[in-house]
Amino acid sequence: MLRRPALAAVLSAAALCALAALPAHSADDPVIGGDCEGASSFVTVCRQEPGNPGGQDQTGDQPGTGTGKDSKPRPQTCAVERLDPQPPASDPLWNGHKPGDGAIYTRVCLSDALGGAAGAQIVPQVFWAAEAPAVNVDPEQLARQAVDRMLLTGPDIASPRAAGKYIVGVPMWMWVNESPTTYGPNTASASLAGVTVTAKAKVTKIDWAMGDGNAVTCRGPGTAYQASYGKQESPTCGHTYSRTSASRSGGKYSVNATATWTVDWQVNGGGEAGQFTETRQSQAQVAMGELQVVR
Repeated sequence: MLRRPALAAVLSAAALCALAALPAHSADDPVIGGDCEGASSFVTVCRQEPGNPGGQDQTGDQPGTGTGKDSKPRPQTCAVERLDPQPPASDPLWNGHKPGDGAIYTRVCLSDALGGAAGAQIVPQVFWAAEAPAVNVDPEQLARQAVDRMLLTGPDIASPRAAGKYIVGVPMWMWVNESPTTYGPNTASASLAGVTVTAKAKVTKIDWAMGDGNAVTCRGPGTAYQASYGKQESPTCGHTYSRTSASRSGGKYSVNATATWTVDWQVNGGGEAGQFTETRQSQAQVAMGELQVVR
């Protein structure tokens, strides 16, 4: 985040004289998104940059660790300010206009083109505008910021148990524990520039990769097994292995459970609304043996 001391240093008189900036256009207006905090004397926002479709930041886990921001644009932190004091009338930044006829503004963005905060570059722009530049608030990006605050994780797998021992040919019942961060529902809000968006998230399906080449999709948390059920199959979420895990690494199948979180969001007070999905993943190890018959 660009703090005021850093912004002031960038916008020193010497720096301003050295800039060859172009006038800003409406298409260049900042777009809210990502984790933005703080404010300059005008407003601090995040500017969208194209992300990598399908890119993951392992947030599944936690913000900053999961598989949920599949095609989320990469945020860029920007600040927009009205210069104070304004440059003298002789300054070419006025571009033929007179002081008082609009004003000179600055936009400073941190570019992560070099990768990470350590490689951030300061990209300044100085321009004349008749009115204070509008801030285009992207409510979906605010909704994604609200989701970050939920600390959503992958499924809390109750079965199969890591310490459990299972038998080939006997139906396995699979289910997860439910909580606001592992299954939902979960609600959070985010606000910026007078706009507040509330997001509600809940797991709508869990895709299980069983480690034996088979996959199972469950539309609910699954049903907890009880001894009275015997060897019947789970009515909601289960799998039956046909081979032991003896040949697998560690003698166990690696099971991946990927939760799809459906997020419904709406601008408070009515107006725009939408929906998007995010994914979070958990893993379990399953030892699958076979029943030996002694004759």
